[in-house]
Amino acid sequence: MPYNTPVSALSVIIPTRKRPHILAQCLKHLARQTIADKIEVIVIHDGEDDAETREALKAISHKLKAISFAAIPKSQQGVARNRGVDLAKAPVVLFIGDDILLEPGACEVHLRMHRQLAIDNRLSSGQLLKANCQKPIAILGFVTWDPSVGITPVMCWLEKSGWQFGYPKIEKYAHECIPPAIQHRFSYANNMSLPTDIAKQIRFREDVSLYGWEDIEWGLRLREAGVSLFYEPDAKALHHHRITLRDSLSRMEILGQSLPKISWINPRFDRVPRGWKLLAYHILSGVPSMRGMHYRAFLKGKHDTEKGIL
Repeated sequence: MPYNTPVSALSVIIPTRKRPHILAQCLKHLARQTIADKIEVIVIHDGEDDAETREALKAISHKLKAISFAAIPKSQQGVARNRGVDLAKAPVVLFIGDDILLEPGACEVHLRMHRQLAIDNRLSSGQLLKANCQKPIAILGFVTWDPSVGITPVMCWLEKSGWQFGYPKIEKYAHECIPPAIQHRFSYANNMSLPTDIAKQIRFREDVSLYGWEDIEWGLRLREAGVSLFYEPDAKALHHHRITLRDSLSRMEILGQSLPKISWINPRFDRVPRGWKLLAYHILSGVPSMRGMHYRAFLKGKHDTEKGIL
């Protein structure tokens, strides 16, 4: 259901499910964007319709030029993102989560970089080659934890280790394209934009039921289609989500459960540990450390799936 529908330059797609209070914060940050008058916001509720979510949209609709809402049968985030793309009217789409708080200039940075790299063609072919780039190009923005939630030790470990947004691993590629061999590992759909026509062609899989890996698998297919991933750390956002050790270990077990399934669906998916790497996981899982606890949870989930327990 649209609330306002003028022509926009950027479509921001937000999957959500019964989290109206954090969604309201996300929408307030969108209303504060420097190009708020040029964006359309598309909220897809993953599950039955929710009155509180609708109210959150209505409360902010007068501050956004274009905002629409749709509810879909309970599926998963990839399906919700696809439905958002189907509704998008702008030439560029930006995927974020309902707990992502964009800094005021983030949308403008995404749009400016797309215009520079793809529309205006301001970079010469030599510069593009130097930066590992080829067209078309997706833009990855920067995300870190929101300090206001109270950052826990496990949150610090997740960020440093790369198990939750591995930005420390790509610092050296700031303001250039990430090498194709590794770019899919950083295809984070919590602050990533790309041309709408590409998002319509290369969609998130809808045959994945468990949480985790769906955006990385999507990133693999983007790479195979010749789409480069440009890392733009100036498109900043905060992740408003507090994670305890218990939360993190539960999440890690689910990641272990979903990994074999998604690798069966797409045999080219390369994130399953094998050989010496799998041996290292088993050895480290016995160490009484943050890494050891997480590897142990991950291996349990992987084992459960492979043995057909789930």
